[in-house]
Amino acid sequence: MMKIFICPQCGWLRMVSRRSSVECHKCGCEQMKLTNLDLEKYTGMSEEERKDYSEGWMYIHSRKKEK
Repeated sequence: MMKIFICPQCGWLRMVSRRSSVECHKCGCEQMKLTNLDLEKYTGMSEEERKDYSEGWMYIHSRKKEK
């Protein structure tokens, strides 16, 4: 089963299978976070939609840290 992970530091999205520990190849973060995206939705997204998803995820999760 394919899973979509996001880097909590830079927002890069990565598709992987059979792994629970995923590192970011963009910024070097050692543990990316699992997203709510399924493979069908992710593959149907344009690059702009993926960028918007990443920016929204980063915004929401940065606000959680401030509280």
